[in-house]
Amino acid sequence: MTGSGVRVTFDELERGSLRLGRALLAAGLGVGDVVAVLLENQPRYFEVMLACQRLGMYSVPVNWHLQADEVEYIVGDCGASALITSGHLSGLVSTLSLPEDSCPVRLMMDSGDGELADGFASYESFVEGHDDGPFAPGVETEGSFMFYSSGTTGRPKGIKRPLSGLPFGAGPMSTVPMLEGYYGMSSSSVYLCPAPLYHAAPLVWSTGAHRLGATVVVMERFDPVALLAAIETFSVTHAQFVPTHFVRMLKLDESERERFDVSSLEMAVHAAAPCPVDVKHKMIEWWGPIIHEYYAGSEATGACLINSHDWLAHPGSVGRPLTGAVHITDDDGNELPAGEAGIVWFETDMVFEYHNDPAKTAAAFNDRGWNALGDIGYLDEDGFLYLTDRASHMIISGGVNIYPQEVESALTLHPWVADIAVIGVPNADLGEEVKAVVVTSVDAPSDESEVERGLITYARERIAHYKCPVSVDVVSELPRLPTGKLLKRQLRDRYWPAS
Repeated sequence: MTGSGVRVTFDELERGSLRLGRALLAAGLGVGDVVAVLLENQPRYFEVMLACQRLGMYSVPVNWHLQADEVEYIVGDCGASALITSGHLSGLVSTLSLPEDSCPVRLMMDSGDGELADGFASYESFVEGHDDGPFAPGVETEGSFMFYSSGTTGRPKGIKRPLSGLPFGAGPMSTVPMLEGYYGMSSSSVYLCPAPLYHAAPLVWSTGAHRLGATVVVMERFDPVALLAAIETFSVTHAQFVPTHFVRMLKLDESERERFDVSSLEMAVHAAAPCPVDVKHKMIEWWGPIIHEYYAGSEATGACLINSHDWLAHPGSVGRPLTGAVHITDDDGNELPAGEAGIVWFETDMVFEYHNDPAKTAAAFNDRGWNALGDIGYLDEDGFLYLTDRASHMIISGGVNIYPQEVESALTLHPWVADIAVIGVPNADLGEEVKAVVVTSVDAPSDESEVERGLITYARERIAHYKCPVSVDVVSELPRLPTGKLLKRQLRDRYWPAS
C-alpha cells in the first residue's frame, strides 16, 4: 500500500486466505455461496478475495461510496451468506438495515479498540485458531467474481457466470492469458493499481497479476503526484488508468511531472471511458509509445485492444478484437458496412446471466448469440472499432459509470420537479459530469440558483454523491414525442459541441 507503507508477502497472503477459507467452511459456507465484500483499498482485500477464489465461492465487491439502502439492495439481491467490512467503514455499516434472517456471517476487520457495528463479529476473532496449511487434495475449486453493473432500470444487476468446477489454479482467470501474452506481465513485473478495488478492471487485473506471481502496488486513493512517486519508488512496470488520471497528471506543472523517474514503466494501459484524442497524444509524447487501450465490459464477452503505434495510425480507435469478431448492425440486426455507425456486437461463447433478471439477460444477446454492451460505433476499412455514442446514454465521469435513470428516479418526486432529464455534459477533467435539466412546478422558488441547491442537496441525501448532479438547469419544456418519449439526444446536443 503506497500510503500506509504496509507490505504483504505472498506467504502472508496465502496463509491469511487459508485461515479465512477454513473459517468460512466451518461457518457452513461452501461452493456456490456468495460473500459480499465492502472494503476500502486496504492490505487484506486480496486475502478475502483469494479465500473465495480457492473455495468455489462468488465474491461480490461492493462500492463503499454507496448509500446504505444501495448497499442493502446489493447484499440482499446477490443472496450473500457473508458480508465482510472494516472499521474504517463503521459509519456506513452502522446505518445498514439487513433482515435478521439474511447474511448470517457478518464480519468487521480492523475495528481496533472501537466498538463493532451492531450484528457484526470481529474478523480477527473469526479466523483465529484456524489452520493456515494447505487444503487436502480435491477441496479447492475455482470461484468467481460477481460484479454489479447498473442498467437502464437504474438498479444494479449482478453479472453471474457458472462456476467452472475446475480445481483451483487449473483454470486461470480469463484475464491472465491477456496479461501474460499481450501485455508481457510475468513474476518479475510490478503492477500499480491507482483505482478502487471494488471496480472490475482494478480487481481482476490485480488478482490476475498475483496469479502470475507479480508484485501488486495499491494506492489507497488516487493522487497524481503520489502516483508518479509510486512509479519511481517501486519501479513499476505495468499500470492501469482511466483517462481522468491522465488529465490530472497532465495538469501538473511540468517541473512536477519531470521530477519523477518513470522510465521503469513498460506498459500504461487505460480503459473504462473514452480518452480525448489530444490527451492521449500528450501522454504518448510524455511517456513514449507505451500507452495501450482496451475496450470491454464487466460481462467479459469480448475485448478490443490497441497499442500506441496502431492508435497513432487510427486516432480515436479502441482497437481490433482480441478474440471473436465485432459486428455493427442497425436496429433491425442488419450488418452495416465500414464507416456506418450502429450497435456494437461481440461474437462470443462466454456464458453469463444478469442475476435475478432473465429479461435483461435475454436482451443482451441476439438470435446469433452475439452480445452487445449497449454502445454505438463503427468499423473502419482496417477493422478498427470507433465508439461514437452509448445507446443507454450512460454517463462516464472519471471512469465511473453513472446511469441517468437512477438519478432521475431520485428527483422525480421532488415537489419542485414537473419534468426532468439527466444527462452527461462535458467536463475537462472528468470527461463528463452529471447535469439535471428540469421543468419546475408551480411550487418551486423563482430563484433558479435556489432550485439548483435544493435539488442537489435532495439527491445527495438519497443516492451516492458521485452520482448526483453537479449542476441543474431550469427550462420551460423538455423535448418529448407525443407518446411521451424523451428525445435525450436532442437535449444532449445543446451542451455538446458539434463533432
